[in-house]
Amino acid sequence: MRNSPADRNQTPDLYPKGTLEWTNVLGVRVSAVNLKSATGLIEKAIEDGRKEYVCVRDAHGVVRCQKDSELRSIHNRAFLVTPDGMPLVWALKRAGHVESDRVYGPDLMLAVFEAGRSKGLRHFLYGATAETLDQLQARLIAKFPEARIVDSYAPPFRELSLQEERDIADRINRSGADIIWVGLSSPKQELWMARMRDHLEASVLIGVGAAFDFHAGLKRQAPRVIQRSGFEWAFRLLCEPRRLWRRYALVVPTFISLTVFQRLGLRTFPIEDSVSGSGASGQRP
Repeated sequence: MRNSPADRNQTPDLYPKGTLEWTNVLGVRVSAVNLKSATGLIEKAIEDGRKEYVCVRDAHGVVRCQKDSELRSIHNRAFLVTPDGMPLVWALKRAGHVESDRVYGPDLMLAVFEAGRSKGLRHFLYGATAETLDQLQARLIAKFPEARIVDSYAPPFRELSLQEERDIADRINRSGADIIWVGLSSPKQELWMARMRDHLEASVLIGVGAAFDFHAGLKRQAPRVIQRSGFEWAFRLLCEPRRLWRRYALVVPTFISLTVFQRLGLRTFPIEDSVSGSGASGQRP
């Protein structure tokens, strides 16, 4: 059953980012994009000199947003919230966005690197460890010899002090980066992007999580057929059962049940752009 246009279309006064369409998935504004259109929108944002950040989102992140109003607000203020998981793609297609497709973080990273070669886009890598960044940079340069990776930084595994945040902002700004790739765990990377956005001159910040480990050759990605099946979570669980079993034991049934409640109209999930909950709903009047 498709959502009505009131459920799926952009409300311009709530989403002043252009003419992007989206659908409401449990109170999170998920962008109606595919890999090609998301890449093009990021290129255009850089060309226009915008100052934006992009969240690459899966069902796990949407579930986390249910009890974290700050995280939910961060997503709903993003330039794009791309559908990284197939359940979000299915939600978009049910809402009538038939061209929408999965925008997987590792794929988006490669697509933007490819698109940026001819334009000389400058990339900064933030996250992971120094060893991971060395391997990641070497592999990216091997794949994209013309790529301009201007610098990288592996933050300590603790909260940064205000002075450390100022220092890293200065370092990133001196690099002249157009794009900052943020490879932290979620929700650390979303919190970091939202907190640092106003202090950074780079046009676009993109949180891609485990893409750093995948492209550095440190973690194995699920085969494409599993990625497209909606059961990538099961593959990851088999690879890291001790770390992930609690997460998926909560996420899978919670996401399914809340989605059913939303589709049947048994519970509403308004789009809130502010932590206080004063944001307007995602419904068109």
